[in-house]
Amino acid sequence: MQGSIAAQAFSFDQQFKPYQKDEFVMAFFNDQNVISNLKLLSASGQWTTLDSKVTKIEATLVPCTQTSMSFFDRLYTEGVVRENGVIVKCYDEYYDDILISDELRKVLLLEDSDHYDIFSESDRKEFLFCLFKHLCIGGTLCQFEDVLDPYLETTKALYKDLVSGKWNAMVSCAETLPIQADGNVKVIDNTTKILYYILILYFTSLNKFWWDMKNNVDLSNGKQLQISEM
Repeated sequence: MQGSIAAQAFSFDQQFKPYQKDEFVMAFFNDQNVISNLKLLSASGQWTTLDSKVTKIEATLVPCTQTSMSFFDRLYTEGVVRENGVIVKCYDEYYDDILISDELRKVLLLEDSDHYDIFSESDRKEFLFCLFKHLCIGGTLCQFEDVLDPYLETTKALYKDLVSGKWNAMVSCAETLPIQADGNVKVIDNTTKILYYILILYFTSLNKFWWDMKNNVDLSNGKQLQISEM
């Protein structure tokens, strides 16, 4: 995943209301400052900017209630990982072109896995779990670890940096938009999706973003939403 994830910070001048997340996110992605500055990974693996208005977006509030890495202790107690930290192997199989060669990836991806239920559906919505899953699954050229510790250590470091008591809300967004590749805008049947995580500190109007690649109006008072990159 090295070189394919990034973070940026933007400020905004209105109060964020969680029940207006859809309006807020759409206003954000269609703000000219965001269009001009928000990074996007092109199909060729080069960083570019959004440079286009978003046509469709799905926004979901993401809970951040889990704050301890003991959340993952069940991987040891349920036999997904051995006591020495080695991840238990399994016969190779594929899920949406992702190679699954151990019990950890089965837990993360396969609902018919014997250990899938050790994490409830609410557990799987937690940002801590989502971040861990992104790191474990990785990208196209991901080289899987044989032991669990590197995944836990990296998850902890990123989570600690991105999420602390100061953040008031988080939204995950899957947007459908024209994709810019090698300088040419290419619309792929309006179905190309990019996942963003938006961390919102709204008493000082700061947005912080983390993502895995691949007329702006505050409806509460009708005021123009002013956004600038920090």
